Amino acid sequence: MTTLPMMPLPQERTFPFDPPPAYAGLRDGDRISRVTTPTGLDAWLVSDYRTIREVLGDGRRFTTRAGMAAHVLGGFDPNAPIGGFSQMDGPEHVRIRRNFAPQVTHARRLMELTPMVARITDEAIDRMLASPEPYPLHREFSSAITTGVIAELIGVPPEKYHLLQDAAYTLFDTTTTPAKLQAALAPLFGYLMEQIALRRAAPGDDIISRMILHSADSDRPLTDEELVRMNAALLVAGFDTTASMITYGLVLLLGDRARWETLCKDPSLSATTGEELIRYLAVGVGLLRQATEETELHGRRIAAGDFVVVAVQAGNRDPSFLPDADTFDLARKPGPHLGFGHGAHACVGQHIARMELTTVLGALATRVPSLRLAVPLSEVDWKSDSAVRGPAELPVAWS
Repeated sequence: MTTLPMMPLPQERTFPFDPPPAYAGLRDGDRISRVTTPTGLDAWLVSDYRTIREVLGDGRRFTTRAGMAAHVLGGFDPNAPIGGFSQMDGPEHVRIRRNFAPQVTHARRLMELTPMVARITDEAIDRMLASPEPYPLHREFSSAITTGVIAELIGVPPEKYHLLQDAAYTLFDTTTTPAKLQAALAPLFGYLMEQIALRRAAPGDDIISRMILHSADSDRPLTDEELVRMNAALLVAGFDTTASMITYGLVLLLGDRARWETLCKDPSLSATTGEELIRYLAVGVGLLRQATEETELHGRRIAAGDFVVVAVQAGNRDPSFLPDADTFDLARKPGPHLGFGHGAHACVGQHIARMELTTVLGALATRVPSLRLAVPLSEVDWKSDSAVRGPAELPVAWS
């Protein structure tokens, strides 16, 4: 029996902003190799841009049924998927997405949401500036903003924020057991079921009400259970991933004073800076797919049922995609990077995430140009038990 090498994992303490160095050698060599993932799953590992796009873009040959991050989440059994929105394929996935996406992707809707995101960001900055230093930026600022935005979208009041925070932290904790995950999700599901009953009786302007009304005239209107799962997915997925992206991005910017001062001198760069952070850093450990049929990738035979892990950050650093991909450029013109995935399962909330990141960077650069790390970069506490990369906490100061 052959023992497979372990899948290379991020090493933030040694390489804070880069993918594992082993990916560069893999990308320049065979492009695809067999590894064992942290949960013991044997899989094909892909790290070059072109092959990653091929896997993510072909929903017929590669399914998400096992779960996008099941290779690192101990609580997930890829052979017994739980059937959430992200694990659907084909017409069922399209049906759900068609009713949900317009609420968070249409330009007109995004314009309506812009003042809300700006208000929540300004309130978070006000609280920070009125607090003692050093200030725990990830918990009290980044997470507070993403919680506030996603909760207002769905209509969750502040006293219920703990439901989505508990569910999000538990879901992305690589040590979570199925029982622990169920215990964390049950209160959130119960609360959302109550809210759906209320919105069916008296619709408002929140996403739940909009999804109910949007699907009402379709051949198969969304059921209460589908609405619960879709809104829970939005709450959970939009919370820690975006918050981690904000905090992780600020470590990179504040860790190099010249970068931060460039943004402060011209806050209009916040949109390109945010997009470049998403390309350059990525906050996931990799996305999982499963082959639905025998096929080939870069000349290698892939058997039906084989798992494939795509290393998104390594793909975004592929010089065949971007000649100077290892250079961080605040003013880089956005390109087709993989930071939000690719294909039918590309992040449905990516426009909201972009808006939040751009708004936060612009507001901080304008209002708090003196912002700085309160500890040396070498002392930043990085997450060690989460599928979402980034600092566990980030002390900052400004006076």
